[in-house]
Amino acid sequence: MTTSTSARQSTSIGNRGETVASPAIDTASVTALLERGRTLATPVLRAAVGRLASPMDTVAAYHFGWIDAAGNPSTGDSGKAVRPALALLSAEAAGAAPEVGIPGAVAVELVHNFSLLHDDLMDGDEQRRHRDTVWKVHGPAQAILVGDALFALANEILLELGTVEAGRATRRLTLATRKLIDGQAQDISYEHRERVTVEECLEMEGNKTGALLACAVSIGAVLGGADDRTADILEKYGYHLGLAFQAVDDVLGIWGDPDSTGKRTWSDLRQRKKSLPVVAALAAGGEASERLARILAADAKKTETEFADFTEEEFASRAALIEEAGGREWTSQEARRQHATAIAALDEIDIPEKVRAQLVALADFVVVRER
Repeated sequence: MTTSTSARQSTSIGNRGETVASPAIDTASVTALLERGRTLATPVLRAAVGRLASPMDTVAAYHFGWIDAAGNPSTGDSGKAVRPALALLSAEAAGAAPEVGIPGAVAVELVHNFSLLHDDLMDGDEQRRHRDTVWKVHGPAQAILVGDALFALANEILLELGTVEAGRATRRLTLATRKLIDGQAQDISYEHRERVTVEECLEMEGNKTGALLACAVSIGAVLGGADDRTADILEKYGYHLGLAFQAVDDVLGIWGDPDSTGKRTWSDLRQRKKSLPVVAALAAGGEASERLARILAADAKKTETEFADFTEEEFASRAALIEEAGGREWTSQEARRQHATAIAALDEIDIPEKVRAQLVALADFVVVRER
C-alpha cells in the first residue's frame, strides 16, 4: 500500500538502536476529520446527556464545555474528539457510511468522559481544558454520579439499536471499559511505590488509554458488519496508537505548557505519578538516575500535606533529573515506536486506501501535539 499524504520528514535513532520516523501532520486532513467527528456526534451526545435527571444534565453539560459554571451557554473546549473521529473512520473501513459509526462514537465518548470525571476527582486535578473540573465546581458527589450516569448511557445508546452488531459492539465497549478501570487502579497503586518497571507502566497505560482507543477504532466497523478479524486488527492499530498517545501525554504531563495543556506546571509530578518518563529514568542507571531514585524514595514516604508544600523549584529539579537521566527522550522515542507499530497493523487488512491514509494522518497528529 502507498503511504499517507502525511509525509515522513525525518528520522532519528531511538534508545533501542532502531531508526524511528518523525511524522509530519497533514493538518488540513486531521482538522477535517476531527471536525466531522464533532459535527456528527455532538447532537447525539447532547441528546443523550439530555436524558439525565437534574442536576446531572447540567453538571454534564458543564463538563462537556456547553455551559459555564453559572449555566450560561459556552463554547468551552470539549476535547480533541480523536475517539469520535476514529469511530466514524472505523465504519468506513468496513465499507459502511460514516454515519453508521455515530452510536459507537457517542458511546466511546461517554465512557471516555466518565473516566475523566472520576480520574479528576481521584487525582485531585482542579483544572481540565482550562476550566475548573466538575468536582471543584459541583462537588465530588456530582462528579461520581455524573460519571456513573455517562457510563450507563454509553451502553444504552448501543443496546437500543437492537441489532446483533450492537450486541457485539457493546461487548467490546464493556471489555474496554473494564480494562480502562484496571489501568486507573494500577496508576493509583503505583503512586506510592518506589519502583515500577517499564513493562508494568506500559501494561497500565495500555489498559488506561490503549483499550478505549482500540475500541473506538473498531466499534464503527463492528456496527458496519465487519468480521471479528477486521475488528481485531483495527483494535491492534488503536491499542498501539493509545500507547503512543499516552506516551506523548506523559511528556506533556511533566513538561507541557500550561497554556496549551490546561493543567498546572509539573502536573504529573505533583501527583507522584509513575509515568513513562519517570519509570524510564529510574531504569536507565547512572548518576542522575540514582539521585532521582533517592529523591523519589523519600517523596513516597511524605504525607499528602507535606508533598503539597513543595515549591516550584523542587518540582523543576525533579523534572531536570528525569530529563538528564534520559526519561524524556526515551518516552518521546517510545511514542514514535508505538506509532510505527500502529501504522504497520493497517497492512494486515484490506481497507479503502483513503481510509488508511486518514488513519495514518490521525496517528501522526497523536504523536505531534502540544496538548
